[in-house]
Amino acid sequence: MTILSAEQRGDLAEAMLPVAAHLAVLVHGDGGPEDVADVLAGLDNAQRDALIVVLAGLVDPEQPMGRALGWLDRNEHGALTVPNWGDTTPLRDLVPEEPVDDDYVDMVAVRLYLKGIKVTVTDAEYLVVLEHAEAQGLPLPELDRRQKLPHGENERRVNRLRKAYQRSGRQMPAVLVAGGKQPEFTTKQVVEIRERYAAGGVTDLELSLMYGRSRKSISALLSGASYQSAGGPIRAPRVAKPKEASRTGFAGHTGPAPVLDVARAS
Repeated sequence: MTILSAEQRGDLAEAMLPVAAHLAVLVHGDGGPEDVADVLAGLDNAQRDALIVVLAGLVDPEQPMGRALGWLDRNEHGALTVPNWGDTTPLRDLVPEEPVDDDYVDMVAVRLYLKGIKVTVTDAEYLVVLEHAEAQGLPLPELDRRQKLPHGENERRVNRLRKAYQRSGRQMPAVLVAGGKQPEFTTKQVVEIRERYAAGGVTDLELSLMYGRSRKSISALLSGASYQSAGGPIRAPRVAKPKEASRTGFAGHTGPAPVLDVARAS
């Protein structure tokens, strides 16, 4: 999208409102594909971007599909059919899901698994479980016992992961390398790493490179999931916050979204 100031985006969006209205009436029966093409041909890239935003803003994501899209249904001959007013699925349900991050680790699930509470962990989470188990001196048979699994079940999962990495040609995590157990951190190192992070200006990745350990093991150390009693400042849980600017920027707002005075409006 062309880089514009908030004020310019707001002005452009306002200018595109009549164009959006024109397109709406054309698409809903007052015109055809050629008319739509003529309207779009007269716009530059910035205007097209603003038009898309305005058109999206005109749509209520909570309205049922029958209201929003039913009129577009066609039969086998290509003719428009009667709208399916009975379809109550909201448009919001049509929004594609965000791609799953295979590397995402739910630390709550990791902690529960280590405590012996029944929980399903992904392969990425299981690797973190193994790192924490090593740091805490927990052998795989102990994980079997805590999870009430058949003896050797965790060892079999480790072997399956090793084979999966070998087949895919990916670099095998140190925690899966036979005989490649990483040495434990000393108490002095744990405190030093936590203090470095608390002082700011350093990331988990940078710390992992400094100390020659995996990023996940550093993250576990900083969060207190491992080496709980070693000392040093524990990182507060991270909480995702919505980006206000991303919600209001298109409309030209730079401050908090305005609050509608319902009583005055009525």
